[in-house]
Amino acid sequence: MRYQRVRWAHDSVEVPILLYSEIDDDGWEIRKVEEFRSGFRDLASRDVETGGSFLGIEPIPPLDEINLSAEFDGALISAEDFETVWGEAKASHKLP
Repeated sequence: MRYQRVRWAHDSVEVPILLYSEIDDDGWEIRKVEEFRSGFRDLASRDVETGGSFLGIEPIPPLDEINLSAEFDGALISAEDFETVWGEAKASHKLP
């Protein structure tokens, strides 16, 4: 399992600027939080999708591949950091 945060550099207010992902050993997203410029967060898992957020339909490439694109800046984060972001996103949507 890996946990990562990817900053997405762009000018749009309609797409997220931060992508937090929990990814299994085969590269599939298990859970995801998308954060927008406003600070608003959507989330997705196998059990829930809010806003336009959904799990990837293909495996997520390793961070070194993601970071080859100048518009992305990804880093590994701890499971605890991911859980904090996940919990905050769930609370903002009033999910159990």
